[in-house]
Amino acid sequence: MQSAQASFENIRKDFPILERTVRENKTLVYLDNASTTQKPNQVIDAINDYYRNHNANIHRAVYALAEEATELYEKSRDKVANFINVKNRVEVIFVRGTTEAINLVAYAWGRDNLKEDDIIVTTEYEHHSNIVPWQLLTREKGAKLEYIGMNDNGELNLDDLDKYLATGKVKLVTFSLVSNVLGTISDAETIISKCKAAGVLTLVDGAQAVPHMKVDVEKLGCDFFAFSGHKMLGPTGIGILWVRKSILETMNPFHGGGDMIREVHKYETTWNDLPYKFEAGTPNIADVVGLGAAIDYLSNIGMDVIRQHEIDLTSYALDKLSQVKGLRIYGTKDISKRGGVISFNFADVHPHDVAQIIDEEGIAIRSGHHCAQVLMERLNVAATSRASFYIYNTKEEIDALINSLNKVARIFKL
Repeated sequence: MQSAQASFENIRKDFPILERTVRENKTLVYLDNASTTQKPNQVIDAINDYYRNHNANIHRAVYALAEEATELYEKSRDKVANFINVKNRVEVIFVRGTTEAINLVAYAWGRDNLKEDDIIVTTEYEHHSNIVPWQLLTREKGAKLEYIGMNDNGELNLDDLDKYLATGKVKLVTFSLVSNVLGTISDAETIISKCKAAGVLTLVDGAQAVPHMKVDVEKLGCDFFAFSGHKMLGPTGIGILWVRKSILETMNPFHGGGDMIREVHKYETTWNDLPYKFEAGTPNIADVVGLGAAIDYLSNIGMDVIRQHEIDLTSYALDKLSQVKGLRIYGTKDISKRGGVISFNFADVHPHDVAQIIDEEGIAIRSGHHCAQVLMERLNVAATSRASFYIYNTKEEIDALINSLNKVARIFKL
C-alpha cells in the first residue's frame, strides 16, 4: 500500500503546469490556490474531448451531437448535486462563478423581498463579491447592511448576529464558509441555527470550502449556496448556485433570452421549468463538462483525504513561518478552525515587495488586499501576503517559501 506522501507525489504528475520553470529556470512553486487552482490532465482532456467530438448546442436539437452534448452537460449537474449532497437536481443552477451566483440572489430574490429599513447581515471577512451586491441592493431599497465583527483571532463575534436578529428586521444573513484571507472556518451550524429560529434566510459562500473539505448542503441547512469551479481544479467561467426549490420557484429570472422560456408571444412570456429558467442563452457547455471531470478527480481522491493533507501542510507551514523573525501571521492558531490559507506581513516590508522577491525564486504567492478591503481595515493594514495550499503542494515547497523569505530578510537587513 502506498503511503499518503507517495500518493500525493503521484497526483502532482497529473498537473502539467507544475513541470514548468519560471523566471531564470526556477522550478514553479504555486502557492496561490485560494485565487485559482491548476488543472489536471483529466480536466484538460475532458474539455478537449468535448470540443473535438461532441460540440453542439444543448436542449435544442435531436441529432446525435446535440444529444451527446446535452447528456454530458446534465451529467455534470448530477455530479454537482451528488458532490454537495443535494437531493433535487433542479436546485442546481450553472452560473459563471460565485460572484454571479450572489448577484443572481441579490437581483432575483433581493429586489422582490427587501424593503425599506430591512437588514442584510454579512461579515467583516467577506470577499467583495459578498459585500458589493448587498451594498447595491440595500442602497436601492433604502435598507441597511450590517456586519458581524470578529475577534483578534479572526473568529466571528456571534453576539453581533444575535443583536441584529433581535431587531426582527433581518431578511438575509450571508457569510463565507471559509475566509479567503484568514482561512477561518465559520461556525456555520450555529449561524444557520440562529437564523432558522428567527425565520431568516441564509446564503453561504462556499468558494473556499467546497474544494478543500466535504460539504453537505442538506446537512448545512442553508437556503442559498454558491461556489466556483476554477477553485476546485475546474475551468474558469463556471460556478454553481444552489437554491432551495421552494424559494427558487418564487424568484423571477435573472437573465432573459433563449432556453429560459417556455413560450414567447409579442407581449408576454412564460418561463421554462427549473433549473433552466435561470440558465438563459447558450451555456458554457465545455466548462460544465470540465467541472464534472474535476469533481470526478476530487471524488476519486476523497475529500476527507484532501482535508487531512491540507491540515498537515498548514500545520507545518504555520510552525515554520512562526520561526521567521518579524513575521506576523493573521487568523486563528487552531488548525481545526482554519483552511489551507495563511496571510502574513513581514516586518515593515510591503507585501508586493515580498511577493516580487520570492517570485524571483519561482514561488507564486498573492499580495494585496485579496478583494477583502473591509477585512484589511479591520486588521489596520493596507495589504498582506498570502500563501494557500492544495492537493499538489508539498512540505518541500513550504521549505522553499521559508528559504525565499530568508532572502527577503537579507535584502532588507531584517
